[in-house]
Amino acid sequence: MRGTGGGNVFSLIVLAFFASISITSVIGSLTIRNFKVTHAHEIYEKTRKGISSQIIRTDFRDLFANFVGLVALLTKNSMDYIPNTERDKEIMLKEMGISSFESLLEDIPKSLRNFSLPLPKGLSEPQVLKALKDLSDKNISTGNCISFLGTGAYEHYIPTIVDHLASRSEFYTCYTPYQPEVSQGTLQVIYEFQTLMCELTGMDVANASMYDGSTALTEAALLSIRLKEKNKVVCSRAIHPEYRQVLRTYLKGFGTEIVEIDSPEGITDINQLEKAVDNKTAAVLIQNPNFFGCIEDMEAISNITHKYDALFIACVNPISLGILKPPGEYNADIAVGEGQVLGNYLNYGGPYLGFFTVKKELLRKMPGRIAGETVDSNGKRCFVLTLQAREQHIRRQKATSNICTNQALLALRACIYLCALGKKGIAELGNLNLQKSHYACERLSALNIFEPSFKKPFFNEFVLKARSNQRINKINEYLLTKGIIGGLDISGFYPELSNSMLLCVTETKTRESIDRLVAELDKMR
Repeated sequence: MRGTGGGNVFSLIVLAFFASISITSVIGSLTIRNFKVTHAHEIYEKTRKGISSQIIRTDFRDLFANFVGLVALLTKNSMDYIPNTERDKEIMLKEMGISSFESLLEDIPKSLRNFSLPLPKGLSEPQVLKALKDLSDKNISTGNCISFLGTGAYEHYIPTIVDHLASRSEFYTCYTPYQPEVSQGTLQVIYEFQTLMCELTGMDVANASMYDGSTALTEAALLSIRLKEKNKVVCSRAIHPEYRQVLRTYLKGFGTEIVEIDSPEGITDINQLEKAVDNKTAAVLIQNPNFFGCIEDMEAISNITHKYDALFIACVNPISLGILKPPGEYNADIAVGEGQVLGNYLNYGGPYLGFFTVKKELLRKMPGRIAGETVDSNGKRCFVLTLQAREQHIRRQKATSNICTNQALLALRACIYLCALGKKGIAELGNLNLQKSHYACERLSALNIFEPSFKKPFFNEFVLKARSNQRINKINEYLLTKGIIGGLDISGFYPELSNSMLLCVTETKTRESIDRLVAELDKMR
């Protein structure tokens, strides 16, 4: 079991066992106390105090059997991560005003709560694998369909070397590198990941990674509020709507004023932004390319932001930095983003990894942890956790964040991926995304079904508006019957963009697959 600084169940079992043994006369004659209990902490307390319900004399031949019985007792009844008694549960339910735990699950459909896997008993391993494979084949995925869906989770080609190296047991099973003397491989991976992210973004310092892009963006806003001692942030409505939802959730407890700037032409309204930013503003948050795929005027926004001594936070797609100007070159103070595109699969929406980079002046204000390079007592190059600004490692009141997990395995994959591509490879990849998405947009716009919603430059995503006689949901339903996953109907996020579809085209889409999409849509005219 994973803990946060304490022991584990096995340690508790060993303590309980040895606390229950006492030497009575000579070596080979032992007394073991046996209890009927329901929780591990109870057996430990009873053995520690010497309270017994039955004393059993045994010799060494029976000692192991008694120990096994004790382990079975503990593991059968006492493996709850949080050992709440029935009384504890009753108090909590009464406080919430409900009668049972099941009441908390009422919003989940019964069909999902009562799910069971209908496998006959006595199947061999090959039969089980075939049954599961048949079930998985019923799923709609990028393995059996051509997908033009993006919006924060992107299908990119992943070189074989990424899976090969990342699946090595030295990396795959490692845990947080608290002990540098036995964690040099993991620490070096984190260090190299930080270095690569700094080179890619043009920023000075990177941390070991965050949960995902949305939490990285929100932690950047929190850093700004702490540093500037102001409680207002300005963000564009062209930032991913779910990122903005996470931002609102985090900042609600701080009473932060969040001002959202419209994007009527597909990019942030500069005039509205300039009116919103003032001396009370801690930070300005902009995504580039934004949710619609459009390219923002980051230099102009940076100048407006710094005029009022606020921090400029750029949320970027790292693949786009192969061809777009990196945040460091337009004077961003913090650059964050989602790293799923760097060698990680779609994974049903997670786990992903966020990256977090800053100017060197903000080094000690960063959340998470940073791996650094040093030398050991023999003068050899080695790596350590240099800064750990989390509440478990330093004084709670000095902590910058309570975030305690970095996505080390996914960061490793990102590290291998970037090394495999190299500087020229990432530029070529960005150009492929750009060229293929523009080819698709031009072909689809030539149909009588769609028209472009915006006329701004874009990277690998674009928005098309369906004409009045066509509905996005019907278009997607039709495409699915043809083995094609269409774009996202964004009217749920942006009511003003009704009947509009956000499509994504990455390097994984061939000319043939794009032409097939166009041909199928042409049949709907």
